[in-house]
Amino acid sequence: MDILNSLQKLLRNKGQEQYSLKEKPRCLICCDRGVIIEGEKARICPCVKQQYLERRYAYANITPEISSYTFEGFSLDYYQGEHRERAARVLQGARQFVQDYLRNKKTPGLLLTGDVGSGKTYLAGAIANYLLQKGVQVLFLVVPDFLDELRSTYHRGTPGEAAEIDDVALLNGARRVEVLILDDLGAHNYTSWTCNKLYSLFNYRLNYQLPVIITTNLDLSEIEKYLGKRTTSRIVQMCNVYRLTVEDDIRYQKSREKRKN
Repeated sequence: MDILNSLQKLLRNKGQEQYSLKEKPRCLICCDRGVIIEGEKARICPCVKQQYLERRYAYANITPEISSYTFEGFSLDYYQGEHRERAARVLQGARQFVQDYLRNKKTPGLLLTGDVGSGKTYLAGAIANYLLQKGVQVLFLVVPDFLDELRSTYHRGTPGEAAEIDDVALLNGARRVEVLILDDLGAHNYTSWTCNKLYSLFNYRLNYQLPVIITTNLDLSEIEKYLGKRTTSRIVQMCNVYRLTVEDDIRYQKSREKRKN
């Protein structure tokens, strides 16, 4: 009975009151205590590290699909001829970026341009996952969703202070994160307001030498058409530019493979 009382007291001290001895713990190794006792020694249970990583993934806005993307899973088999050679160079550039960044946080980012379905988002996700595993703070934003959220903060509630506070909080998260990934910078319905917000975002990260990874199916002249010369100039200054091309949309190729199997 004394042992049971001691264990219950330990659980309460750890903030684990919700787990009684009759309930099945989520972790069978440490019984949700977070530590493993081995004789007179104690060590952190792997479940704590896993929960910490899961929280980082949630903060990074990584979806379950994107969380599976890895450099090793980026297959060159979907590319033929010059497309394959180009894809190999882009893959090497992405691998080089993460290695350079881990040595020097002021490393330039990447602008991945190219066809729809050519693997740009996959590589951006692989970069995010690799850096998250290394403890780097990452934020993965899909540009159309991000702009929609910005617009919603602008129109939310009563005009004035509340909307401005929401807007600043959302932008500051993107401005200050260690590595920002902007996926699908396409031909959206940009207004002067959203263009100014994006300019502010890129300008801040340029000034503080914070890298950004951008994927887009636009070329530089089209980016300038939609976002303006000032923003495009900053993107080019911040990023090494790579282009991915493919004969057949990789999503279609994978879909055909699934149907055959």
